[in-house]
Amino acid sequence: MAERKQINNALISVFDKTGLDEIVKKLDEQGVTIYSTGGTQKFIEDIGINVERVEDLTSYPSILGGRVKTLHPKVFGGILSRRDNTTDREQTAEYEIPELDLVIVDLYPFEQTVASGADHQAIIEKIDIGGISLIRAAAKNYKDVVIIPSKDQYAPFLDIISGQTEGTTMEERKSFARDAFNVSSHYDTHIFNYFNQDEKDAFKQSIPEAKVLRYGENPHQKGVFYGDLDAMFDQLHGKAISYNNLLDVDAAVQLMADFVNDDPTFAILKHNNACGLATRSTISQAYKDALAGDPVSAFGGILISNKPIDLEAATDIHELFCEVVIAPGYNADALELLKGKKNRVLLVQKEVALPKKQFRTILNGVLEQDKDLITDQKANFETRTKARPTEQELIDLEFANKLVKHTKSNTIVLAKNRQLLASGTGQTSRVDALRQAIHKAQSFDFDLKGAVMASDAFFPFPDCVEIANNAGVTAVVQPGGSIKDQLSIDYCDTANMSMVFTGNRHFKH
Repeated sequence: MAERKQINNALISVFDKTGLDEIVKKLDEQGVTIYSTGGTQKFIEDIGINVERVEDLTSYPSILGGRVKTLHPKVFGGILSRRDNTTDREQTAEYEIPELDLVIVDLYPFEQTVASGADHQAIIEKIDIGGISLIRAAAKNYKDVVIIPSKDQYAPFLDIISGQTEGTTMEERKSFARDAFNVSSHYDTHIFNYFNQDEKDAFKQSIPEAKVLRYGENPHQKGVFYGDLDAMFDQLHGKAISYNNLLDVDAAVQLMADFVNDDPTFAILKHNNACGLATRSTISQAYKDALAGDPVSAFGGILISNKPIDLEAATDIHELFCEVVIAPGYNADALELLKGKKNRVLLVQKEVALPKKQFRTILNGVLEQDKDLITDQKANFETRTKARPTEQELIDLEFANKLVKHTKSNTIVLAKNRQLLASGTGQTSRVDALRQAIHKAQSFDFDLKGAVMASDAFFPFPDCVEIANNAGVTAVVQPGGSIKDQLSIDYCDTANMSMVFTGNRHFKH
């Protein structure tokens, strides 16, 4: 059995006191001497437990508006002293320094203060000095000291000290030390990034939560998700979400963010691209028309809705084998039906702010960029042809252009009446993407007469608009910006097609 080290003296100084009372009471039952200061001291005294004041130990009061409370050799000597080092023990005895076996501390809420929009001085005051020093000192000396660096460790620590044998093992103390350095490094990363917003001279990111996945993209690859999925979704049913599921779920969420305030809209995605998308008066009809866009690719896909799913929609969805369904909610009878497939993942998407930066590992480094948050609106389209798009064409052009932004380049999207007819995705030429889209639409018996076309980038030659015109397309949206834009404009004028420019390219690689 692993040797257990007793806790005789504890230092407790926390900003957030939620859940602290149970630990304090248990320590008091076990005869532990508790040292504290300020608000924590008052909290402990208010629940009827004796506290030794840190000010009495150090013979110094809390000074500088609370900036200096525990920064003293009698505190840090008690934490850092090595119990098996004769010189350390002699010095702690000489200077009457109590050996502190447990440190419970947390940090000022710097990250939350920045997120709240507080002014610079308020943010600076939330840079913790004493707390971070206590955490590092206790974690460094984990051989002799237990460090509890945040309330996330309260429950496992309480379980340990509530067991049949008192004290902690070396393995337990080392585990808490690892948690402590996770807390401290995460904290320092956010402080650095606050000061480094303009310079960008180093890449530092920290996500303290991790979820080990069954495997990565393929079974021979390990996979981990760093983040808090529970903050993003409530999983109501189904198996554990896989690495590939998460990639598709992310693509689905990003796409639907551009339709969140629209009429009922349903999308079906496969391998990060939409194979079906439709906006209708009901979510049931939106699903049916999204499925019609490509009922073959929809098999095993990811489904997402911008409105709660009712029984009528669920009845149709239940007939399809799909990996994941995402919605802002489900009617009770719809949920009960969809739970009929035991592995089908059912997610309720919560309203959570998504990151505005994107990162990608490449070569021996990392690329960072701003997320593409521009959603082109029809009111801002610039008509560049003699013919002007009709109101319905403008609606469809806006619809198609939202989708093209979320589709792998090179891409062409064909749409009509707020329904995806087909898209060409991830092609090495724009002509190939268009031909793929036309072939696919025709294979599912869509009539392209009166359809619109969206392109993620400009047309360097008029070949695409000519091919589209011959297939029945009557209106085009593209970013523009080619030195040969006029060639495509001239062809459209000759064919009585309308073309609008957005001024915004939407490559997605």
